[in-house]
Amino acid sequence: MSEKRSDSADADLLDVVIIGAGISGIDAAYRLREDDPNLRYRVLERRARVGGTWDLFRYPGIRSDSDIFTLSFPFEPWRRPEALAQGPDIRRYVEDTAIQEGIADHIRFDEHVQSIEWDSSSDIWTVSSLVDGTPRRRQSRFVYLATGYYNYDEPYTPQFAGVDEFAGVIVHPQHWPEDLDFAGKRIVVIGSGATAVSMIPALARQADHVTMVQRSPSYIASMSQRQKINPIIRKLLPANVAHAVIRARFAAQTAALVHTVHRFPKFGRRVLTAGVRRELPDGYPVDPHFTPTYDPWEQRMCMVPDGDLFAEISSGTVEMVTDHIERFDADGLTLASGRHLDADIIVTATGLALQAFGGIRVYVDGAEVKPNDRFLFKSHLLEEVPNLAWSVGYTNASWTLRADMTARAVAKLLRHMRTEGYTHAYPRLAEASMPTRPLWDLKAGYVLRAPDALPKAGTRGNWQVRHNYYRDAIAHRLDDVTESMVFGKV
Repeated sequence: MSEKRSDSADADLLDVVIIGAGISGIDAAYRLREDDPNLRYRVLERRARVGGTWDLFRYPGIRSDSDIFTLSFPFEPWRRPEALAQGPDIRRYVEDTAIQEGIADHIRFDEHVQSIEWDSSSDIWTVSSLVDGTPRRRQSRFVYLATGYYNYDEPYTPQFAGVDEFAGVIVHPQHWPEDLDFAGKRIVVIGSGATAVSMIPALARQADHVTMVQRSPSYIASMSQRQKINPIIRKLLPANVAHAVIRARFAAQTAALVHTVHRFPKFGRRVLTAGVRRELPDGYPVDPHFTPTYDPWEQRMCMVPDGDLFAEISSGTVEMVTDHIERFDADGLTLASGRHLDADIIVTATGLALQAFGGIRVYVDGAEVKPNDRFLFKSHLLEEVPNLAWSVGYTNASWTLRADMTARAVAKLLRHMRTEGYTHAYPRLAEASMPTRPLWDLKAGYVLRAPDALPKAGTRGNWQVRHNYYRDAIAHRLDDVTESMVFGKV
């Protein structure tokens, strides 16, 4: 799947260019072609393989931070037993699906899109990219951005005092070296999010000792990998039907959990804290290390398979430290409390840097469109920007639940345009102004650090960006494709 392909058809006018060959991009290709088997499309991927996030992140222990049954495609069953899947298995599943569905033949790898430019005189997008440093231009009627929401090149790393003095290795999980030898080493992992809790058990199995340093705790819950009901469902029903049932079950239980803890946050806090206490030895200081100051689901929940992080803490191979970092030195780092942590390797699992559209610059008739200047409509269309969709997932559920809904909504829009002979369509805000709210309702650091990185959400109707799968599913089923839309033809 890493080979490059080229054919004369690439020079033709395409119906759709999909940018990104991760879960969102492959899902979009499947849904758009399902609705129109004659669709002329290309998937442009800047990396050398299918997978997106699941190809970029290669640190030890990389896995899904939500259940794989809702993260997987609705149309292709996840056949493995575990609930939280390993990153390499997810990447292989996405690649296998692309091959099986014939999408792989439409992917162009190592093609880094730089900008897209809309020309209203022809109703055509020009997609400008680099292939091995050589400029490449394609033309398409529609562009579908399956680029994710963060900067692939530059993760977030705080400026720590004395960092240049450290004599060991400093590594960010987003750029994990394949040849990094951590066996027998003393490792300090800075961070308390899903990345840190995923990698620490894997590091601890080979390292001499791992210390997790966090400024403030996160909610962490254990999820059983051995599902008791799923094997029965799979045995009784055909594979596709079983997958749909299992997927619906996990979507429902996640929605119920999120709704319950939002409505009863004190109860949710008690339940989650009690779950941590059951996993750890009697007398372990849960309060400083596992009791966040925020309510449950104000940030994403960290899920750990079969309590693996708690098991490593209980065995003594992993230590939790809640403190602030004063400075680095040659041998490790000093905390605000005065304690020194010796380290051979320091991992800065300090978060992502938000970025809209994969950093691609968007122009309409020569004027650049800044993401934060526009509202998002129906969670995927950009105000006053023709023939453009952007796939973004949920903050409190699996990414694919909304990504697939977006792909089906775009397929419906394109079908309407084909039927009526329209060559352009875009949403228009009827009101002179509308109050704004952040696109995502999280209090996570990477969201708070970059309030202007993403498009805006409104406060009314489909200009809101909901983080409620079932409300969105109902709205999608009842959707009027013409609502607040401007259609036309050249």
